[in-house]
Amino acid sequence: MAIDTAWRRRRQAALWTLSTGSLAWAALRGTGWEPAPLVPLLAFTPLAAGGSVLPFLAAVAGRRWATAVPAALALSLFTACLAPRAIADRPVGPGPGSGVALPVMTANLLAGGADPATILRLVRANDIAVLALQEFTGQARSALTAAGLGTLFPYASVALPRTSDPFDTTGSALYSRYPLSGPGVRLNVGGFQQAYATVEVPSGGPVAIESAHPVAPHSLAVMDEWRTDLGNEPVPDPDGPPRILLGDFNATLDHAALRRLIGRGYRDAADATGQGLRPTWGPYAIRPVKLVTIDHVLVDRRIGVSRVAVHALRRSDHRAVVADLWLPARR
Repeated sequence: MAIDTAWRRRRQAALWTLSTGSLAWAALRGTGWEPAPLVPLLAFTPLAAGGSVLPFLAAVAGRRWATAVPAALALSLFTACLAPRAIADRPVGPGPGSGVALPVMTANLLAGGADPATILRLVRANDIAVLALQEFTGQARSALTAAGLGTLFPYASVALPRTSDPFDTTGSALYSRYPLSGPGVRLNVGGFQQAYATVEVPSGGPVAIESAHPVAPHSLAVMDEWRTDLGNEPVPDPDGPPRILLGDFNATLDHAALRRLIGRGYRDAADATGQGLRPTWGPYAIRPVKLVTIDHVLVDRRIGVSRVAVHALRRSDHRAVVADLWLPARR
């Protein structure tokens, strides 16, 4: 009897800890408070939300109402934060029949080692007009050129790694089917480069596009750089051409720093089409499992979005993200 009583107490304490812990996590996400030590953890909020179902069900099944209340509150907060990503927004901006199609794709090459054949296959299958690449290297450029990328994209803005170190992942590239003007490179505080250019889309006019790659918040030492990189990303100018920012943001929609950037004139294409919970990155050692959504296509609110798809990318720890966009037709 004493053993049974001790077991019940331990089980109740474990349920209480899980319930209150879930509520604390949900409250942290809901308030937008982002203390530096918890920034990496916040990327896993969707997984925490899924896990919070277990203590709620266990508490209800055991009629532990005091434990069920914080678990229910946590579930409610998580649902309020995450459910909109799985629901497509009402169409905004131009679309089929009223705009000019611009299919785009972004891919992180994992130090230039991603399979070029997979990239070419995805480009052809999705009729990609603009391709953004991160962790671009000289080796990747040679392999992609040999695979035929140059025949599909005659125009490019390229920034190779800044050192000869084979593990230098600071390179960036933007390839286009259409002519470019004003190509250039932005150097982030965190060290990554971002290739950009204005793409001259037939019938759609100019559109400013940049391959984004803020530094990853992997340690407390780079948290300020991570926030600065995200804060320094270019934002749409209502009096200028429409803008697209796509790439590896090293941030999810559960990070307030990314939500602030989006709030300055962007929409997240995956979120807008109900695909915002599709994970795009996971440690290479556990491939093909992907855990968090850090690759995004952010579009100016003048641009329509009809589809977003996520595809496996051989020899990379990221998935490629494809978005079918629609530009306002030039009058």
